[in-house]
Amino acid sequence: MTEQLLFDKWDLSEVESTDLGTRRYINLSPRIVIHTGGKHANQQFNKSDIPIVERLINRVMRESTNNGKKQLAYRAVRSAFEIIHDKTKKNPAQLLVNAIGNAGPREEVVRLKYGGIAVPKAVDTASQRRVDIALKLITNGAHRAALKSKRSLEKCLADEIMAAASYDVRCHSINQKQSIERVAKSAR
Repeated sequence: MTEQLLFDKWDLSEVESTDLGTRRYINLSPRIVIHTGGKHANQQFNKSDIPIVERLINRVMRESTNNGKKQLAYRAVRSAFEIIHDKTKKNPAQLLVNAIGNAGPREEVVRLKYGGIAVPKAVDTASQRRVDIALKLITNGAHRAALKSKRSLEKCLADEIMAAASYDVRCHSINQKQSIERVAKSAR
């Protein structure tokens, strides 16, 4: 059997998640096709079966300027992975998994209503939601950095993934995660 590589360059079999909470929800199955066509959308938690790189592509595609343009988002993520590999000489899929583990908040706030009063309450975040929020924060940070800037989306996405993987508090995703956890801490 021939080995399948991500974007014909990187081996996903050597990538492992160090975050035990999100390990089950990060799918690293090697597929050549990064377009499942939503075949996993028919049940509640089947989005965990979609490869994590495709989920990143789908999140990049959800922003208003790239809405529905999957090929554009695919090329942006592929270029961002090449930039990451050129700068760090590491497997970009491993850095993405590390960034998701670092950028996903462990605690957040829900609002409970008692009579007419809304009371904030801190709750632990589910692992699936941590992965979803981490992907959202990483892509929002990349889009925000590329907006009205000379830097391309690919460079901004690569920088955001590298900064989140190294837990740099100046990047958008880690900053927002700490803000969410700070609000939850005050609501305990």
